[in-house]
Amino acid sequence: MANEFDSFGALVDSITPEVHEKLKEAVATGRWANGDKLTPEQLEHSMQAVIAWELKNLPEEQRTGYIDRTGLQQSHCDSPEDQNTLTWVDDKPKRTTH
Repeated sequence: MANEFDSFGALVDSITPEVHEKLKEAVATGRWANGDKLTPEQLEHSMQAVIAWELKNLPEEQRTGYIDRTGLQQSHCDSPEDQNTLTWVDDKPKRTTH
């Protein structure tokens, strides 16, 4: 049986606004409309489909995860040229077994 969709992009292109809303609700609740729980794979794939569909069909400010930075105070963290590398140091002594 051949797959109806040759690529993830073709699948995303086939999503209607109604299907997008149902997928978004399923991701948010962890359950399908009939009450069945999403598997980890279904959750991951549904989330990817929601994000990809929104990227193609919605303006940035309407997409999942959008943060409106209008009016927010700028900080040194907003400047890419002033980035420092964070290095983690393991300060716990190593255990040895005899």
